[in-house]
Amino acid sequence: MKRTKISDLLHREDYGAEVCVKGWVRTKRGSKAVNFIALNDGSTINNVQVVADAEKFDPEMMRLITTGACISVEGEMVKSIGSGQAVEVQARKIEVLGECPSDYPMQKKGQTFEYMRQYAHMRLRTNTFGAVMRIRHNMAMAIHTYFHTHGYYYFNTPIITASDCEGAGNMFQVTTKNLYDLKKDENGKITYDDDFFGEQTSLTVSGQLEGELGATALGAIYTFGPTFRAENSNTPRHLAEFWMIEPEVAFLDQEELMDLEEDFIKYCVRWALDNCQDDLAFLNKMIDPGLIERLKGIVDTEFVRLPYTKGIEILQEAIKQGHKFEFPCNWGDDLASEHERYLVEEHFKKPVIMTDYPRSFKSFYMKQNEACTNVDGSEGSVGYKGAVAPGPTMQGTDVLFPQIGEIIGGSVREESYDKLMSEIERRHMDQTHLWWYIDTRRWGSCPHAGFGLGFERLILFVTGMQNIRDVIPFPRTPKSAEF
Repeated sequence: MKRTKISDLLHREDYGAEVCVKGWVRTKRGSKAVNFIALNDGSTINNVQVVADAEKFDPEMMRLITTGACISVEGEMVKSIGSGQAVEVQARKIEVLGECPSDYPMQKKGQTFEYMRQYAHMRLRTNTFGAVMRIRHNMAMAIHTYFHTHGYYYFNTPIITASDCEGAGNMFQVTTKNLYDLKKDENGKITYDDDFFGEQTSLTVSGQLEGELGATALGAIYTFGPTFRAENSNTPRHLAEFWMIEPEVAFLDQEELMDLEEDFIKYCVRWALDNCQDDLAFLNKMIDPGLIERLKGIVDTEFVRLPYTKGIEILQEAIKQGHKFEFPCNWGDDLASEHERYLVEEHFKKPVIMTDYPRSFKSFYMKQNEACTNVDGSEGSVGYKGAVAPGPTMQGTDVLFPQIGEIIGGSVREESYDKLMSEIERRHMDQTHLWWYIDTRRWGSCPHAGFGLGFERLILFVTGMQNIRDVIPFPRTPKSAEF
């Protein structure tokens, strides 16, 4: 008999039909006369109840039906007389496809998420991780649908690269060299002419630079793929391997970029509310009681657009009023997560798009704001909507979210060849692997902008989970590369 998915079965009303369901046992309870089996196949957060009259089945076989066991059930679909479900299956045939001994690590009891990370290969079968993974799938569909319907082209950028987009140097090296017999020059420096690519290469931290090439040819593109960062960060917000969504758009200015960021993320949240109702209801009940209300608030709220300079003034005023921050927040400081969350969660109580950051801690490719001279003769700049900053600033547009902090990092890109080269030289950057990027400013340069959204941070927000290691199937973190 052809199998019916439980998600489909639970919406049927043709009572009396013969059906076949297959899945994993969540629980089994009952008496000498009858057993009630909660069965789940991963297609939905909801289980189907299987009713098995004891007299119809071999007691030895029924003892094999334990939590975690995989079974096939054939029987009659009937209207449920119990509460909690409309449909159940009156079993006439049960087959145990996979036994599950009592040492199964995902028994029905309150394991911690930390405990479950030790069993990443098994935790996916639990209700919580099933819900998270189905939402993750839906968010991927939302992303592709949004960009496709808005005229963007899906653009594949290299995973192996010789350039460091962010300039931070925290990259995983890719090599075929014999690490026990490294070839070196007369100065003792490792040479790569005998390596596979003939030069030093690494796993990418971003597809942005290559994405810009696509935007200057196709007009509007987006990337969606894995990125890697060899940063020794053991925090609930960092992974060594994560997925990034990076649109790049020609002829887009700062105001239009912020419009895109806000519209895109609202679309994704709305998609979750419309397409993941059962899973969100479960997570709202079991993980985060304010989840659904917070998601609806994002969709219905206009984001605040806040120049960095004004943000610093708000933070410093909070300090004067007695608020304590662990890290300093003077003009020129890179804001910490605690600063971002204060602005979003306590001051404005809504998402914030922060703009016009100091040049000192932003990337070389960002467009510089118009320079000005301050009263004291020092260099300043005129940023978003005419705001005057005490120092040089760049047209960054970072989206800050409640509970997360920065969820999107974006900017207008510097299209001027002279200004870009001046910034590269000011930072003493090695131009060896940037020649092709610089060429885009020499031949037919155009205004353009884009952003990067960490996929796992989006899933973290949409699911209400507290640790980024719990929203990706197999997390890669310092000292952890199992599964």
